[in-house]
Amino acid sequence: MNKKDLSERDICTKFINPAIQKAGWNMRTQVREEVSFTDGRIIVQGKMYTRGKSKRADYILYYKSNIPIAIIEAKDNKKAVGHGMQQALEYSGILQIPFVFTSNGDSFVFHDKTRSDGTLEEELTLDNFPSPETLWNKYLKHTNIDTPEAKEIVEKDYYADDSGMTPRYYQQNAVNRTLEAVAKGQDKIILVMATGTGKTYTAFNIIWRLWKTGIKKRILFLADRNALLTQTKNGDFSPFGNDIMHIIKNRKIDKSYQIYFALYQGLTSTDEDKNAYKEFSKDFFDLIVIDECHRGSASEASAWRDVLTYFDSATQIGLTATPKETKDVSNMEYFGEPVYTYSLKQGISDGFLAPYKVVRITTNVDEGWRPTAGLIDKYGNEVEDRIYNLKDYDRKLAIDERTEVVAKKITECLKATDRFAKTIVFCVDIDHANRMRQALINENADLVAKHWNYCVKITGDDEVGKQELDNFTDVEERFPVIATTSKMLTTGIDTKMVKVIVLESNIQSVTEFKQIIGRGTRIREAEGKVFFTIMDFRKATNIFARPDFDGDPVQIYEPTPDEPVVPPEEEDNTQPTNGEEPLNPDDFRPTNPNIDIEGGETEVTKYYVNNIPVSVVNERVQYYGKDGKLITESLKDYSKKNIEKEFTSLDDFIQKWNDSEKKEELIKELAEHGVLLEALREEVGQDLDDFDLICHIAFDQPALTRQERANNVRKRNYFAKYSETAQKVLNSLLDKYEQEGITSIEQGSILKVQPLNQMGSAVELVRAFGKKKDFEQAIKELENEIYNIA
Repeated sequence: MNKKDLSERDICTKFINPAIQKAGWNMRTQVREEVSFTDGRIIVQGKMYTRGKSKRADYILYYKSNIPIAIIEAKDNKKAVGHGMQQALEYSGILQIPFVFTSNGDSFVFHDKTRSDGTLEEELTLDNFPSPETLWNKYLKHTNIDTPEAKEIVEKDYYADDSGMTPRYYQQNAVNRTLEAVAKGQDKIILVMATGTGKTYTAFNIIWRLWKTGIKKRILFLADRNALLTQTKNGDFSPFGNDIMHIIKNRKIDKSYQIYFALYQGLTSTDEDKNAYKEFSKDFFDLIVIDECHRGSASEASAWRDVLTYFDSATQIGLTATPKETKDVSNMEYFGEPVYTYSLKQGISDGFLAPYKVVRITTNVDEGWRPTAGLIDKYGNEVEDRIYNLKDYDRKLAIDERTEVVAKKITECLKATDRFAKTIVFCVDIDHANRMRQALINENADLVAKHWNYCVKITGDDEVGKQELDNFTDVEERFPVIATTSKMLTTGIDTKMVKVIVLESNIQSVTEFKQIIGRGTRIREAEGKVFFTIMDFRKATNIFARPDFDGDPVQIYEPTPDEPVVPPEEEDNTQPTNGEEPLNPDDFRPTNPNIDIEGGETEVTKYYVNNIPVSVVNERVQYYGKDGKLITESLKDYSKKNIEKEFTSLDDFIQKWNDSEKKEELIKELAEHGVLLEALREEVGQDLDDFDLICHIAFDQPALTRQERANNVRKRNYFAKYSETAQKVLNSLLDKYEQEGITSIEQGSILKVQPLNQMGSAVELVRAFGKKKDFEQAIKELENEIYNIA
């Protein structure tokens, strides 16, 4: 047997597997082969999408289930034994795996991240692959987990899910890093995970393993919304069983349970005597998990920060998508650096979170509007003479026509895509949300006449709207379709099917912005939700360009010598009351805002004007790029730049096009590198063939339509050398190309679709060319004729 003749799969079966098994690894429970650990980035092309390549490891070795310890990259024997090391190291960094191996069947190259003596890599014979215990003990020593109690914590089994659901790699990382921190005695821990990445499921796995060890017997799970408590208890946490779990309501305390769920506000009161948490002894809880811990938790004076201080002896784990880091307030001052971070950018890159398109719309009044002298508003108030702009609209000044233009553009977007696409419109305040609802109802009168709840206002003051919230978030419910809101849907609400997010609010906080964007990041591929659209009427998406938008959180509180080390309290207008939306006094006023409830005059806080000419002056669509940033230049220029990176010249491109067995694979590869052909076709405004589109955009070649290319082939009459049946097949394939493009004729099933299947069976049609390879050669010749490649 010559190893050089064996495939990579043969090398695995005949040499690598026996070596692993001989070292004591259980091939059924500890070894997984060909593990895809990402789904592949979703690449949006106009109204279409494709997925990029998923990341796949040849082998991942686990000390125990969901505790990965080693990775192996296999190559065929024509390559050197260490050939795949760089790729393996990249994957090991993502998966946070300490031991990395490569092999070509002759031996192993071993990269040991735990070594500090300078010898990171060495070659091992096939007989010397290390055992599970050897690698695990090296890792424990490296991480300073050296007591029996600490080992028990990190080795405790995950919950065995009967449904077959297992944590994704980043959830494993978050759980395992948290347990290691607890095992080493860290008592305050924070996890940063983007919205939509399963923070609650991750929290369950952390709590389950700590509870099973017996080291954490009584546990408190704090959330900020009533809906989240029931959802968590009956959903991810259901394996604990209802007999040991309890939701604290109405400040009534029952000390007979082990796992408690509570609202931050449900344990505290402005009246010190009614602080329900003080009915527990200070050491009652062993573990407290704080969900959405950006919601005021880092403020020294916040009500529930008092809860954490009171239960200071408990291990405290904070979960957040958006660590709050400003000059005034910091999560990390309290919790320390995150033990694990999984960002929105990484989630989109992995294909676990939906990417987005941004539609930026500017009206003629956005840069500034000044009232005419002595202008009286709708309620008889003289409008203060000054220049108003975006920061004033709907907070200080409401222009009916601007609201109507926004509603019209939202409706245009839905009509052009899907009128039943779930949409959230984030408004300045409750009054604005109500006026926006009215404008949207008028724009969608046809549907509202049939379905009263097509568009609803969901705000803290509206019981009907709050009752519709469950229907809005339910994947199975069609209505409501559009929800107008101010703060209520900003955080904590799982809106899986939201496809459009409208920014009609002046958002300055990166924290709030991330939470709002997070409403659209869930993927529901089976239901057609793979990306979402952000319609920005307030220039809020400028936040995408800020360095603190994504990536690792950074502590930026810098006290002067005279200031305390602990960051001072920050006013937090997003802090809810009683688990609902904060209510702003300015949001509530009678119909005539210059008359108060008792009938006397009051200071005018908002002017309401109409009959103002408002129009759209600029509208621009931007896409999420391969680097995780919005494409800010024209799509044409962006594509040209990326094509030129891949192909040095027109001849280089034509050569690679001609050499590609499947053009679809080359097109997918281009999409991976940021060339979005469908979107580019829309921008160019011509229905060009993929080949011509690339040649035209990147190399300034004159573009031919598919019809022109097909007619040129027909004129050359190169079919004459084939039999009558073969000519009919090729003519049909040429027609197919003209109608649908080159990828349609490369499909393996092309002979089974109309009209080809009416000419005979696939076998009969292939025989008209001779053998299968003759048919494949004829297809290749047809492609060369289409593109006139000699």
